[in-house]
Amino acid sequence: MKLQRPEYLKNIAAMIKADFKGDPQHIIKGLNEIHMVEPGDLSFVDHEKYYEKALSSKATTILINKNLDPPAGKALIYSNDPFSDFMQLVRKFRPFKEAKKMISETADIGENTVIQPGVFIGENVKIGKNCLIHANVSIYEHSLIGDNVIIHSGSVIGADGFYFQKREDKSLKFESCGRVIIKDHVEIGALCTIDKGVTGDTIIDEYTKFDNHIQIGHDTYIGKRCLLASAVLVAGVTTIEDDVILWGQVVVNKDIVIHKGAVVLAVSAVDKTLEGGKTYFGAPAELASKKWREMAMLRKLPEIYKQLK
Repeated sequence: MKLQRPEYLKNIAAMIKADFKGDPQHIIKGLNEIHMVEPGDLSFVDHEKYYEKALSSKATTILINKNLDPPAGKALIYSNDPFSDFMQLVRKFRPFKEAKKMISETADIGENTVIQPGVFIGENVKIGKNCLIHANVSIYEHSLIGDNVIIHSGSVIGADGFYFQKREDKSLKFESCGRVIIKDHVEIGALCTIDKGVTGDTIIDEYTKFDNHIQIGHDTYIGKRCLLASAVLVAGVTTIEDDVILWGQVVVNKDIVIHKGAVVLAVSAVDKTLEGGKTYFGAPAELASKKWREMAMLRKLPEIYKQLK
């Protein structure tokens, strides 16, 4: 999430009543979790296992629970509970605002776009030209929708990501402050859900088409001209490159890549990165030709067993 205007290090630290090391006028331009950071961002780390990853990341300000010296060009803010303090900053810069109308006055809706009855459009949503938003669609705040997009009834664009920190006695919600970006010529079927990025963006690229009942997790990228059939489930922080086809009831795990032109056949489960231009099947998904040979061999097992008796 980018801040509306940059903030000084000293001001950010004062907001959470924390000490810091670095130039008091060191600039912070955004808040991002570690998977999404860019130069100018503030991120957080609260486990020694990830200190090195955070300190060597692109983030130039780190909220940390250990008194270390900052690397060159970076600043550190010290906190007993970096996660909770990071959430405090999220709420400060992206507060929840109660809706007063079904379509926010801050929404920007393009020429010749049709909004059917019962549609909810939140604050600072931008919808392009020649779109059709069917009845009872909900589009959460800060979502961006391109031109010539169709969204069918009952779909939800921009709900919070499913991201929690487990503690001994509770689970703490990572409050999402990212966006959904749907680019030109995309069609979203009925009863689909696309979660916003936790701090970054969930992106559906041009000419991609969704069937009904599809779930896309936070911070996931779906490339151009992809086809996703009914009941596909894609976890967060996953990349699906251009021209991929996922047939019905395919499940895709988090933090993996499905490369360009891959096809995953129905009722498969993808648990690792897949090469492009090939067809996959099974749970876990493997090359379909290999899986079919295995299934053929399994069908022969009773006959082989009889011959051995």
